[in-house]
Amino acid sequence: MTLEFAPSIETFRDDFSYRNSPRAIARFPLPFPEDRYMYSVNMEPATSRDPGSVFEHLFDIDEHYRSEMAERALVLERDPRRSITMPHMQEAAWDALERIMEQLSHDYPDWFALERHGRECTWRNRALGIEQSFVLDQPDTLPYPPLEYIMRQTQGDMALLDQREGDLFMDAGVVTCPADWSLAFDAGMSFKQWHSPVPLAHQMGVFDRALKYLLNVQVGQPVRRLNWTLTINPRLDTSAETYHEWGSDRGTVTPGNAGQKVHLRVELQLMLRLPRSNALMFGIRTYLASLEELVTRPGWGQRLHRVMRDLPEPIADYKGITRYRPQLVQWLRQHDPEA
Repeated sequence: MTLEFAPSIETFRDDFSYRNSPRAIARFPLPFPEDRYMYSVNMEPATSRDPGSVFEHLFDIDEHYRSEMAERALVLERDPRRSITMPHMQEAAWDALERIMEQLSHDYPDWFALERHGRECTWRNRALGIEQSFVLDQPDTLPYPPLEYIMRQTQGDMALLDQREGDLFMDAGVVTCPADWSLAFDAGMSFKQWHSPVPLAHQMGVFDRALKYLLNVQVGQPVRRLNWTLTINPRLDTSAETYHEWGSDRGTVTPGNAGQKVHLRVELQLMLRLPRSNALMFGIRTYLASLEELVTRPGWGQRLHRVMRDLPEPIADYKGITRYRPQLVQWLRQHDPEA
C-alpha cells in the first residue's frame, strides 16, 4: 500500500476537522466479529497479514500521521507529565527507540531510514522533515528523552512494563491519547491495579489468564488484540486530566446528530518483548471513525446497532455510553434492515 497523508493538518479539538477518507474507512479495524457483544481477551500473534490493513505492519502509519504528531506535540507542551520514564527504565526506553526505528525503516523505507555504525546512528524521518544523529544509550545526543523522542514520531500511545515479582508494572510511557485514564496516575501500578475499574472481567478470571499469558511473551513473538470504546467528537485526548474539557460532550448527543458526533474508538494493542531490557512494550494504536463514516460499509450499520442495543449495562456504564445510549441506538436502528 502506498502511504498517502492527509493534505492538511487535521485537528482533534476545537473545530474538529479530522475526517477519514474512504480508504481509511475501508481499513478501519471493526472490533465486533458478530452481531452481538462478546467479552474476550481476543489475543492473537502479531504477524503480518492482510496487505493494506492495519495488521500488515507492526507499527501502523496512515493518512493521519502528521496530524496525530502535531496533536501529540501540543499535548506534551501543555502537560509534560504525559511522558514518564522511571530511572530503572532507561535501558527499556532505548530498547523501544531502537526497535521502533528499525521496524519503521523496514516497513516504510520511502519515509524512514536508520543508519548505524556501531552505537552511532543517523535517523531520517522524511514525513516530518527530521534528520538526527545520535549515540545509542547517550541521552544528551537527543533533543528529548529516548522514549519521548521516538513517540513524537509514532502513532498511538506507548507504555513500557517492567516485569518483576511475577507481575508487570507500568514504569514508563508516553500517553497523550488515552481513553479516560491517566499515565501520571497509573505509573508504578501493577497489571491488576491499573485494570481494577474494568467490570465483569475480574469475576470471569480474564485478567488472571491475561497476566499469565503476557508474562510468557517471548522476544520475536509479539501479540496483539483489539479494544474499543466510544468518544464524542473526534477527540484523541480523552485523558482523566482533561475530563473537564470533554466530559460534558456526552450530554450533547441527540438522535439527529449521533451519527456525526459519536465516534467508535478502537485500540489495536501490541504486546512485544524487548530484547535487551526484557521489558514488555505495550502499544495502544488508536483509530477513530464517526458512525456516519462506519455505516457506509456494507453490514456495519446493522452490526453496530445490535451490539450497542444488546450491550450489558455494566459494560455500557464502564465505557461511558449509558447517558446517550438511547439516542445512539435510535440513530443506528435506521441502518438495521431487520430492526
